[in-house]
Amino acid sequence: MCSRRQTEVVDSCKMSTSNEEKLDYIKSKIGTFPDFPKKGIVFRDIFSALNDPTACKYLKELLVHHIKEYYPDAEVIVGLESRGFLFNFLIAAELGIGCAPVRKKGKLPGDLISVDYESEYGKDTFEMQANAIQSGQKVVIVDDLLATGGSLKAAAELVRKAGGVVIGSLVVLELEDLHGRDKLNYDVHTLIKF
Repeated sequence: MCSRRQTEVVDSCKMSTSNEEKLDYIKSKIGTFPDFPKKGIVFRDIFSALNDPTACKYLKELLVHHIKEYYPDAEVIVGLESRGFLFNFLIAAELGIGCAPVRKKGKLPGDLISVDYESEYGKDTFEMQANAIQSGQKVVIVDDLLATGGSLKAAAELVRKAGGVVIGSLVVLELEDLHGRDKLNYDVHTLIKF
């Protein structure tokens, strides 16, 4: 006969889910939309997965786990407009560090720094508040998707202009056939590859 404590330990072991199982579960919930936002593009939709409370829980756990494992000295989590905002605040709050947004032109007040870039959809401009990152702070850039690499490259330029040090990036989804990783000159971790 097991004591109550032994039973609790056995039950918690049965209930634990590996990181691979969590990733598989999240991947199964990601929506696929052909020809969106324009013909020829297959859009992978993270919002479809976020409709599921278990996928939300697993995704949060995996994002925090990856930052702790690969970037334990991170001081600021930068999130890219707009889905990156879902993750950078959540990670920063969990780790007790700061976060900062990178937004498209005209969306932020105050003294700004900016970078023009090309994405899979065309040309655009990213901006960040000039005081969002202190000189020398170690920064991890977070977003939902790595496609052509243009937005992550531009975000790294902004961080460097602000005086920060990009120690890496964490993205939820990567579209490998677009080779966006090749444009980046810093460490990139991806949870799910298509």
